[in-house]
Amino acid sequence: MCGITGFVDFNSTTGKEVLLKMTEALYHRGPDDSGNETFTIPSATLGFGFRRLSILDLSPAGHQPMTDQQTGNCIVFNGEIYNFKEIRSDLEKLGDVFQTQSDTEVILAAYRRWGTKCVDRFIGMFAIALIDANAQKLICFRDRAGVKPFFYYRKGSLFLFSSELKSFHQHPVFKPEIDPNAVGYYLQHGCITAPHTIFQYTFKLKPGHFLELNLKTNETTETCYWNVNTCYSDVQKSKLSFQEAADQAEELFKSAFNYRMIADVPVGLFLSGGYDSSCVAAILQSVNTSKIKTYTIGFTEAGYDEAPHAKKVAAHLGTDHHEHYCSSQEGMDLIPLLPDVYDEPFGDSSAIPTMLVSKAARQSVTVALSADGGDEIFAGYPRHRKSLNYIQKLKSLPFRKISGALVPSCSIDLRKTDRSGKLKAVLGAVETVNMFDIINQTFTLAEVRQLMSHDAIEISSPYNNYHTFSSGTTDLSRILALEYQSYLADDILQKVDRATMSVSLEGREPFLDHRIVEFAATLPDHFKMNENTQKVLLKKIVHKYIPEQIMNRPKMGFGVPVAIWLRTDLIDLFMSYMSDSALKNNPYLNAAEVKKLRDKKPLGGGLFDEKQLLENAFER
Repeated sequence: MCGITGFVDFNSTTGKEVLLKMTEALYHRGPDDSGNETFTIPSATLGFGFRRLSILDLSPAGHQPMTDQQTGNCIVFNGEIYNFKEIRSDLEKLGDVFQTQSDTEVILAAYRRWGTKCVDRFIGMFAIALIDANAQKLICFRDRAGVKPFFYYRKGSLFLFSSELKSFHQHPVFKPEIDPNAVGYYLQHGCITAPHTIFQYTFKLKPGHFLELNLKTNETTETCYWNVNTCYSDVQKSKLSFQEAADQAEELFKSAFNYRMIADVPVGLFLSGGYDSSCVAAILQSVNTSKIKTYTIGFTEAGYDEAPHAKKVAAHLGTDHHEHYCSSQEGMDLIPLLPDVYDEPFGDSSAIPTMLVSKAARQSVTVALSADGGDEIFAGYPRHRKSLNYIQKLKSLPFRKISGALVPSCSIDLRKTDRSGKLKAVLGAVETVNMFDIINQTFTLAEVRQLMSHDAIEISSPYNNYHTFSSGTTDLSRILALEYQSYLADDILQKVDRATMSVSLEGREPFLDHRIVEFAATLPDHFKMNENTQKVLLKKIVHKYIPEQIMNRPKMGFGVPVAIWLRTDLIDLFMSYMSDSALKNNPYLNAAEVKKLRDKKPLGGGLFDEKQLLENAFER
């Protein structure tokens, strides 16, 4: 685990001193070692920078940048290839000899043997930049789910890449020009989807893709090597019985979870007491003779405290459990730090407890498992059932399109709870997935255009790719696939990576082994969600290890009482950004409309009651 950065300068004006600054901006991602190298070729100057958090092969042999002595290929790599020992064994049978115990050397050898097809063999999380000396290309890979970030800047003769945007600010040519359309997307969704970022000319490499930069011509190509949509489309649905499917899923879990325990440093687990983290804890504890370390954050505010639930699960499983109760002040003290940690607008308040639990875990471990992805794979969010029920009712309305046209929209007042503009957008959508997307947006595109000082252009997102599914793909499958590519990749995984790495902690994602989603995609919908429950298959597995009476509780989000804080202790901070003068000087927002929201009472209250709004539409 580490931070990587670098440049390709076709004008050859970037020196090593700039590379050093770009690398040091990532110190928190890897305090154990640093490496910086520049290369000169006829067409350009290249630089590779690396900050190391030692996890595997703690010796200096794991130092990067690492060069393949046979080919001259050079690599910087962030992440873990969990099955590197098996790949290494295959390569040794083909005659390859290795000098280190690191997975980095295995990547170089695999690329030497199989080219870009090597990525198909990797089970892991990774962001890789590799110079192919013979082909004169820079090749950049990102893992299938997007666990590890990869940002790049491309304008004119300069190409930059990094694990975090903050490295780019260290290059004198980089100008942090805000992309107004990305601001609009953020207001809709609370994060910014790949390939976009908050800055112009600056991008996220999409999960499951690799990018090639021709070092002779400065031309780029991007290739998709894995797409979750394909997992759900044109697949032969499993004929397994429910019990057979549960047994196979459990075996997959054991393989995936145990891979994430491979390390030469202490490993722990974030435990909320919900089904996903309890599943990981239960299976890992069942195959480990020593107690696994589990960590939980608690809050004194009612409705936010998961610690008692986690404690019951930990006691039943016999883990080495640690809990830290967070005061409101601890949480609020992190808020001014969030822009530096996340680099671009990020609206998920669970970033705060994630940073707190990461800080607590880092006191005794260097690696922490976070059980994200279970909801996206096994249909665990309440919105999956609720939204599909709403959509089914809306589709049953007579003359739905005409009904949508009759909803008043010429005067949307965002202070009112009856957001007719949102209802019209839902009624006017054609595809179920687009209706789902609109229902779960904070603001519709029309409302965003009202809140901004100019008309925001809708930027592309995975929801624009609904046409890539086969006709037989169910609505639930489409929604799960699209959330896997959007909310999971651009919100949850960004959140966990920045929070853990801000304290030099490696975060791993056991459920995001691609073999799990590929298997789950073949299962019928009712193995995941039925009229009575969600995560049906996952719950069946968990109840094998933990009694249902311990697990049976309402689903809780991993949040903090920000609405309460905004009305009290944080009112001064809130108003420093939302005062009349601050809004007047903001070049992107429509001050008059934002002030309407700001002055709505109570401060921090919900903008609308989604459930009541849509249920009112169903009344005949």
